Amino acid sequence: MTRSSTKQLVSALVACAGALAYTVSKVDLARDGELGMPGFPAPPEAYTQVADITTAQLGNAGLGLLMAVVALLLIRPPAARGWRWAVLGVSWAGIAMIGAGVIGFGARAAGLAPGLGDAPPRWATAAAALVIGAVWVAGWSVAAVGATRSARER
Repeated sequence: MTRSSTKQLVSALVACAGALAYTVSKVDLARDGELGMPGFPAPPEAYTQVADITTAQLGNAGLGLLMAVVALLLIRPPAARGWRWAVLGVSWAGIAMIGAGVIGFGARAAGLAPGLGDAPPRWATAAAALVIGAVWVAGWSVAAVGATRSARER
């Protein structure tokens, strides 16, 4: 295995692990009937806007599983050009969304964005969620860059 293919494999697996951590956290929140993210509870008014919390969080968990599959597809992107570019497009959109979430929750934790909610009540949980999110984005970015380069070479 070449150094490049090892880097592609490891970064895609890191991205997949991040997506699976997100999935597990959403299933846990669904089980507890809670909105938000681990360490970052949703404000009370959010509960009036969601009719079925369990279904909403399980839907988010399903999205997490989809992101895990997309990350794994970056190990060896599909040969068909249309599918390959679809995987890359979904990856870059996911990286942007997860990255924006990490930045937003980081700003909330630092007190820089009070409009996003109160400071986290459990700092250790919040810090762990932010670190996992940042590593997830980094791994997914490295895997997407590698897959984009390989797609251009074809």
